[in-house]
Amino acid sequence: MSLRERIGVFGGTFDPVHVGHLIVAADLRHALRLDRVLYVPAGRPPHKDADLVSADADRLAMIELALADDPLAEISTVDLERPGPSYTVDLLAILRSKLPDGQLVFLMGEDSLRDLPTWHRPKEIAHLAEFGVATRPGVAFDPEAICAQLPAARGRISVVETVQLSISSSDIRRRVRAGAPIRHQVPRAVEDFIAERRLYR
Repeated sequence: MSLRERIGVFGGTFDPVHVGHLIVAADLRHALRLDRVLYVPAGRPPHKDADLVSADADRLAMIELALADDPLAEISTVDLERPGPSYTVDLLAILRSKLPDGQLVFLMGEDSLRDLPTWHRPKEIAHLAEFGVATRPGVAFDPEAICAQLPAARGRISVVETVQLSISSSDIRRRVRAGAPIRHQVPRAVEDFIAERRLYR
């Protein structure tokens, strides 16, 4: 039996972090027997316009507020602190150097897993971490097809049925701009922070 600490790595822009993120992370942590989950806000996501992503300090503050009472969740700022685009392979390599005795499990949705073979250096990603995959409503994919394209992922993918909530950061931003309520879609402290900072208006 391995005594290595199992660490979930949960990356994203978290703009803003919402209850869907928190529920999925909790479900994956339980199902995959993770010792803790690292929330890693992305610095410069290569697939998003940097001008459309909120300031690092605001996104980080919202995650801190959301996780304030969760002793099994932590925040890593390594992706915010490094230069260049935020490629997953580089993030995992840094975490591996910082946590040499940890067993990394990269947390993602089925939709992301489906696209994994097209990511930057996917074979290296599969060598650096296992994959904890949350089911997504309306997403159909075949893990075997992924492994056929990316043999390094074989035996390293765990799919977990999670609570299905149709909540997204983009929809929350749209609702704020429209003056619609976001109560219960984000933690109350995050809702208050968005209002105080007048984010997404």
